Amino acid sequence: MKPFIHNHQFNAIKRSVDTLQRTYNTVADKKVIEAAKYSAEGLVEELFKEKTAEQEQLFKPLFEHKSKIEYDHALNALQPYLLPLSGVTEGAIKKLFPKVKKLKVPDLSALSFVSLTYLGWIDAGSNKLYMVYDYQGKVAGIEARFTIAGKKNICSLCNGYGEVALVTAISKAKLHNSPDYYKAVGNYMCTDSMLCNTRITDITYLEKFFEEIICS
Repeated sequence: MKPFIHNHQFNAIKRSVDTLQRTYNTVADKKVIEAAKYSAEGLVEELFKEKTAEQEQLFKPLFEHKSKIEYDHALNALQPYLLPLSGVTEGAIKKLFPKVKKLKVPDLSALSFVSLTYLGWIDAGSNKLYMVYDYQGKVAGIEARFTIAGKKNICSLCNGYGEVALVTAISKAKLHNSPDYYKAVGNYMCTDSMLCNTRITDITYLEKFFEEIICS
């Protein structure tokens, strides 16, 4: 069986079945347990609408009442089927940002690409955030201004609450009658992109952000 699970989907599954397993272990009401199980199964159905019988069997153990060790084993069984963030090499990254002469590319050999929905890193010297993402089958990059918020808030990418920064990028959109026109697009995002990647369960805003910057 080939890999078929994206990082954000794995995070969503893990969050849902974590809740289910806690319900199994802390709630006596069978109706509440059934509702939690139905919710977890429904999430997987929504994420993978055309599952094969083999894929169905892979998920099945997650919905059963298990010990912590057994549950962790069932979750780890998904690992071989995670899809890595593809097309991200040092050469590809440098091509995405040709105007940045002293681009500091992160150590890619130290990264687990199956645990990444997007790659993000900060250049503290210039207060810039660089983001790389497989947008519609093609590796795309965004260079954005990175301003620490100074207080905790909700990240627009992962919806997690924590340390955030205001991330602002300039859209490539141009108006024929106004060559000097530009549009800035920004929102709060995690200061720690690796942490963000462990929490992101939906790529809707990430896709929208890239669309607004590179396609508008």
